[in-house]
Amino acid sequence: MNKAELKQELAKHHQEFIRLVESFSEKEIAESRNGKWSPAQQLDHIVKSVSPVTLAFSLPKFLLKIIFGSANRPSKTYETLIEKYKIKLAQGGVASGRFVPPNQTAPTIRLAEKLNSLIHALIKKIDSYTEPQLDHLILPHPLLGKLTLREMLYFTIYHVQHHYKQVKHHEI
Repeated sequence: MNKAELKQELAKHHQEFIRLVESFSEKEIAESRNGKWSPAQQLDHIVKSVSPVTLAFSLPKFLLKIIFGSANRPSKTYETLIEKYKIKLAQGGVASGRFVPPNQTAPTIRLAEKLNSLIHALIKKIDSYTEPQLDHLILPHPLLGKLTLREMLYFTIYHVQHHYKQVKHHEI
């Protein structure tokens, strides 16, 4: 995906996720089912996941390179990266540390506004990067290791879809 496609996919899938979460009643939004997080916790997790990505894209490029280094390989395709993520999940990979939502989350409206703001900021920051920079600079991912910026955006796009499916399944 090029920058325009990345920005379009980020906006589309995060908006779909927000709309789905907001469609639940107050009772449903806080209710956990089948050992999965409640829709509110899912939203909180996505906010916690997008926040450091947006922050990283806000840092000066030279600082990213100093702190995290640069890629020694080409970016994986979207499909290859998602397959790697699915394998990690199948091997028992789960969210940990600061990415785990608390049992009681902030009001959903506030979380939805925060996610919307983070995604808009991230989309704007993508414009300050060239296509080659997205494949050259890297960031750490807690489950997947070192990812190029492009791969991190791929992950961010897929990650919200993964949680969308979990929330959608919550309706059943």
